[in-house]
Amino acid sequence: MSTFISKWSVTQRLSFSFIVVILVGSLILSQPFTHYANAPQTSYFDHLFNVTSMVCVTGLSVFAVGDVYNGIGQVIVMLLMQIGGLGLVTLIAISSYVLHRKMNLSDQSLLQSALSRDSGQDLKRFLYMVYQFTFIIESLAALILMIDFIPRFGLGHGIFNAIFLAISAFCNAGFDNFGSSSLQHYATNPIINFTTIGLIVAGGLGFGVWQDIIQCVKSYLSERPKRLSTLFRPLSNQSRLVLKTTTIILVIGTLLSWLLEWNNTKTIGNLSPSQQFMTSLFQTVTMRTAGFATINYENANPATNFLYMIQMVMGGSPGGTAGGIKVTVVAIIALLFKAELSGQTEVTFHHRTIDNRIIKQTLTIIIFFFSLMMAGFLLLLIVEKTVNPFKLLFEVSSAIATVGVSMNVTADLSTPGRIIIMILMFIGRVGPVTVLLSLLQKKEKTIHYAKANISVG
Repeated sequence: MSTFISKWSVTQRLSFSFIVVILVGSLILSQPFTHYANAPQTSYFDHLFNVTSMVCVTGLSVFAVGDVYNGIGQVIVMLLMQIGGLGLVTLIAISSYVLHRKMNLSDQSLLQSALSRDSGQDLKRFLYMVYQFTFIIESLAALILMIDFIPRFGLGHGIFNAIFLAISAFCNAGFDNFGSSSLQHYATNPIINFTTIGLIVAGGLGFGVWQDIIQCVKSYLSERPKRLSTLFRPLSNQSRLVLKTTTIILVIGTLLSWLLEWNNTKTIGNLSPSQQFMTSLFQTVTMRTAGFATINYENANPATNFLYMIQMVMGGSPGGTAGGIKVTVVAIIALLFKAELSGQTEVTFHHRTIDNRIIKQTLTIIIFFFSLMMAGFLLLLIVEKTVNPFKLLFEVSSAIATVGVSMNVTADLSTPGRIIIMILMFIGRVGPVTVLLSLLQKKEKTIHYAKANISVG
């Protein structure tokens, strides 16, 4: 079996690793010892759906985690979310490094792909940084959440719930153990809101960006220049593009969400201006593939939900725990549009030219992503004829972008509908291009033909 798998491509093995975790996790969580004695009746397929969502760090669920899984089950849920966020490949790799085992070139290539690294240089050090950063951020956030949770739930449950939410939020998984209403009961709680926001952003920025930021801070502290403006000067173009695009998306998204919902009494209309801002910011951040909710999306205006779908598709950053088409793709399309309008022959950013190969990959991602999204939507329209089409589109966007928010239709989907959503979640987590490459595995060909002039408008 191992010999057979060793012949697979990197992308095929990466996809297979997620399938293995999903199957093992669903088998374990379907066992009675992980359930409450008085838990609602569930089937293996229900657990398979939820575990797919956990490992794909999505958040869509056919039943609430806190209603079915006991303490043992919830610990397993945390492990599945952590493995889903960081990847089984990285877990195996860190274990090998700890045990001082050497990795062959094939395994190093697989790890490099799992971490979204263009270079295999300093792979071991980067992997250690990923796990150290994850543990530190989740631990600090859990301690902050305990300030609220321990008085609210008691010492034991307060600590446990804080750790659960910290892991889920950092991994952008969208699961909680409070019930079926997500974080709606904490919509005006600044500790829970801003801590969760910080975790989502931290996980969604990407580990490569954080490595850059940490290096910039270290350099600044060692050199101690007079001007603070020099702090982020050494940032790579990748990190600079991610940070700028993320900031723009969060600012514009928050303001638009606030503007569209400020007088809606079913969502934020009855809140104070500061609470409206906090809630609007939370929804904008969670739409970057986190899956938590402090409002009921069924009560939001259609225009607001359409805005949320756009934000879902944009997603987070490469090399992190977020999904979507990624903010770098959004940024490159914007730069391409700007270059075309301004008559530039090349697409540039920060006085650097973006390679045509990257632009081709960007267009491929967009075409394949939206093709899958529309195919999934079409199939759901066929099998779910009684469900509002707008709600189905919202569900499809949430699934393929691994967001996990819903207009309360997930539990009502038929078995074929759930299978469609599971496939979309899997593709969204593994990555559309990764799935495409694992299916095709065509070798790159360089063939030059004469140019053809075609009018496009």
